[in-house]
Amino acid sequence: MKKYVLKFQEVDKTRQMTVGGKGVNLGELLKIHEIQVPEGFCVTTEAYQKAIEENETYHALLDRLTMLKAEDRDQIGEISRKIRQTIMEVEIPYDVEKAVAHTLSQFGDEHAYAVRSSATAEDLPHASFAGQQDTYLNIIGKEPILEYIRKCWASLFTERAVLYRTQNGFNHTQVYLSVIVQRMVFPQASGILFTADPVTCNRKLLSIDASFGLGEALVSGLVSADSYQVQDGGIVSKRIETKKIAIYGRKGGGTDTEQINPDQQKTQTLTDQQILQLSHIGRQIEEHFGCPQDIEWCLADDTFYIVQSRPITTLYPIPEANDQENHVYVSVGHQQMMTDPMKPLGISVWKLTGTAPMFKTGGGRLFVDITKGLASHAGRQNLLGVLGHSDPLIKDALHTIIERDFIKLEPNDKSEPGPVKSHKGMSSSDILEEAGNDPKIVTKLIKNSETSLSALKHNIETKSGMEVLDCILEDMQQRRQRASDMKHLNVIMAAMHASAWINEKMNEWLGEKNVADTLSLSVPNNVTSEMGMRLLDVADVIRPYPEIIEYLQQVKDERFMDELVQFEGGQQVCDAIAAYLDKYGMRCAGEIDITRTRWCEKPSVLLPMILSNIKNLEPGASKRKFEQGRHVALKKEQDLLARLKQLPCGEQKAEESKQMIDLIRNFIGYREYPKYDIVSRYFIYKKALLKEAERLVQANVLNEKEDIYYLTFEELQESIRTKKLNDRIISKRKDVYKLYEKLTPPRVITSDGEIIAGKYKREHLPAEAIIGLPVSSGVIEGRARVILNMEEAELEDGDILVTSFTDPSWTPLFVSIKGLVTEVGGLMTHGAVIAREYGLPAVVGVENATKMIKDGQRIRVHGKEGYIEIL
Repeated sequence: MKKYVLKFQEVDKTRQMTVGGKGVNLGELLKIHEIQVPEGFCVTTEAYQKAIEENETYHALLDRLTMLKAEDRDQIGEISRKIRQTIMEVEIPYDVEKAVAHTLSQFGDEHAYAVRSSATAEDLPHASFAGQQDTYLNIIGKEPILEYIRKCWASLFTERAVLYRTQNGFNHTQVYLSVIVQRMVFPQASGILFTADPVTCNRKLLSIDASFGLGEALVSGLVSADSYQVQDGGIVSKRIETKKIAIYGRKGGGTDTEQINPDQQKTQTLTDQQILQLSHIGRQIEEHFGCPQDIEWCLADDTFYIVQSRPITTLYPIPEANDQENHVYVSVGHQQMMTDPMKPLGISVWKLTGTAPMFKTGGGRLFVDITKGLASHAGRQNLLGVLGHSDPLIKDALHTIIERDFIKLEPNDKSEPGPVKSHKGMSSSDILEEAGNDPKIVTKLIKNSETSLSALKHNIETKSGMEVLDCILEDMQQRRQRASDMKHLNVIMAAMHASAWINEKMNEWLGEKNVADTLSLSVPNNVTSEMGMRLLDVADVIRPYPEIIEYLQQVKDERFMDELVQFEGGQQVCDAIAAYLDKYGMRCAGEIDITRTRWCEKPSVLLPMILSNIKNLEPGASKRKFEQGRHVALKKEQDLLARLKQLPCGEQKAEESKQMIDLIRNFIGYREYPKYDIVSRYFIYKKALLKEAERLVQANVLNEKEDIYYLTFEELQESIRTKKLNDRIISKRKDVYKLYEKLTPPRVITSDGEIIAGKYKREHLPAEAIIGLPVSSGVIEGRARVILNMEEAELEDGDILVTSFTDPSWTPLFVSIKGLVTEVGGLMTHGAVIAREYGLPAVVGVENATKMIKDGQRIRVHGKEGYIEIL
């Protein structure tokens, strides 16, 4: 038998689909000892369904609504309005009305009640839906309460609620509404309590907002509330606001807004004792629900009443730890230019490729636990030097952590600096010694990698089943051994140290800043910048054939190369694209995740870039650009050396500088090669694993081969061995991955969940300057092209690319732009390295750049000073 009304006492966690999120949580609150919850009942979703089940107009409108996307704002607004109107005209079924009246009489018809919406898809761990449906206060009498129940039902289709569901992937036909009828409390004060700080995400810092009267004034933004913060049982901060108005309940029903007496406006809403009492209640509730809570409370007659509690859905998940000690985690994604979430297979393969114990996972992203490094003087120096060099915002955040003494230094610390050193204090002879005496070392390292890759490709093709995974593990082990060879690291570090030395000395001796940027133009052996140039050559092959260009502009299918051979010149074009893919087809956006779709698997991704090159650049641009850059670098070198020779001890300064310039030009290109090597191996691994996945599909173990992306490497091993798998694991992880996609990962996060945000410290910049990290010199003005997906890149000559992050796969776009702005990045990350080599002014690490700068705006990028102006 259907139940149209449930008292709070009858509600538990199993009733989500009957009483919605708010209703479930109120039922759970009643189970906590000493927590006061105003009594009441839920009008269930079955009552709502009964009211609309035979309404043809409602169902027809709902069908139309489900077909719309978030961008169809006008249609959503119109259909939502009609659905609300339809619901307001429905007759409440007799059985529902009778159940409400009966329960109301038990509580007392004469009392005032709050009538609140509770949807089945709200107050969930991943989507709060806070404020999406309506609440009505101080309602007295059966008829008004029934009327407001109908209004709550209708509020399921406010435009904001519909948009929120659409954007978050909730099906409108699967969301129902319960209505909470709860005894009114007429408080002297009320507010919100967060058991974790919603700004910093610190789980140990509890935040309270408080104002006089009902909470509606605070929630609707009519009044600035007092703010109190409590940590470890003590008040750590208080901000007392001027509270000019308050909302109070009227005797006959409804509410009034009243002016607060001037001498009371600056009064602290809660006493210190009440603040601590409320924080204790908050911790009890959090412990019961098992996660940080957003709690609505009110204070009446010196008693705190809890009227709602929901999970805080905006907190970034804390990377896992095996103990209760303090830890500090640094984002791998901000170093690797991939802040999107990774699928489980991608995470586990990356961990296996590197030093697994140091990698931790949070929110579908990889972090490095740097706690051990922070526990020693040498470790701190090493971390600040290396991470500071790549990302000043991380360096500033680490300074904050060190100043707080969050990680204690180990007693009797005698640690030595690690292998990665800062350039500080290094002489030119130190850097030369670091580089070694072999001028052909880069060529040898690349040759060794190519030989190893060829052997892997041949070897893995002869394997099947468990042998494939063993082969991959063996190759990972061998790669780790090669990577630990200091020759690789010394080549990279020597180039970085030489660049830093040149920049410092040329500034000191000649008053010139960032000259290493110019000296790095068109260096040899940079596999990533060569990739961009080679795509220009592909464009030159296609350029003479207008029919092929027109055909490629219309391509929608990945099999477009099959059709190409029918056109004049089609075979040459096919051969050119195939040769490019053979060399670079393992690349893609977010390539550190083995599960990402590679260019070989989706070659149409390259077409917008090829067509852009044909449109914006002249034939022969590849060779011309490279030679032009080399000429500019050589000219700069000759100019510097000539001017140095005019100085005191000029011959010695010129000789030292020449050695450092040679180091930069011979070694800096190799910086990009280790990543190319890893990604090349990943594609070989991936193809082999997908073959095994096809066998699992044939054995009815998997539904589709791409499902292996949601398994760890170890789980895949077990599945191949046993030919068994719990299919619920896959669907659950797909849902979790969708949630992770909505999160923005922090650069630095602690084991308290606190996100430590770094700041740039610079003065004498224009008031409206958007500040970032200068990584490639020059000043350029142009149209901002805000592009979040490389496939959507339609560029004009002179455009400035503004995006979240770039990894090597974005490099082919760099030949068509005049400047670069990214939200993520550092001095030696891929975008910065390639921008310098191509001579593009670039500013990276610009927080919220893609939101502050609008597509099409004219901007000026100051690559030497590190800021952007919107013109």
